Amino acid sequence: MGIFGAIWGFSGVVALLGYAIWRLAPRAAESLQSPLDWHHWAFLVVFAVFMLVAEGYRGFQKKFSPRTAARVRHLRHHPKPLHVLLAPAFCMGYFHAKRRTRITAISLTLGIVLLVVLVSYLPKPWRGLIDFGVVLGLGYGIASFVVYTGRALTSASFPHSPETP
Repeated sequence: MGIFGAIWGFSGVVALLGYAIWRLAPRAAESLQSPLDWHHWAFLVVFAVFMLVAEGYRGFQKKFSPRTAARVRHLRHHPKPLHVLLAPAFCMGYFHAKRRTRITAISLTLGIVLLVVLVSYLPKPWRGLIDFGVVLGLGYGIASFVVYTGRALTSASFPHSPETP
């Protein structure tokens, strides 16, 4: 049951992030194919670098990916029926996590939903340029999560905490 939970948790998190990329990438590509002025290109470069650093490196590689991979590992070694059934939510820290982890997961989710709503009101090409940066950050995030999960499941020890109570 533990290996099933780990696979379900890992694949569910990757599917959720991948779905966001799949939804945003066409708009990002469309905006890059439209005629852009110099200030659009400047914004695109600055925002893309910002998203790679802030979302990809600082958000995913330094925080989300190690903790989530540790929770995948924890689920593999300590499966409980409810945790396995809801493995993606468990791995992302929505439940059976320290209070701070739960608050962070819920706050980030609400913040992301709010940003998605606000960005949807932006005119072209700005919305697509922002989507391009988000796609880069999410792609980096998936890659770091895959690497950390590989390490978590194949090494004898994993130095990151699953932040369980």
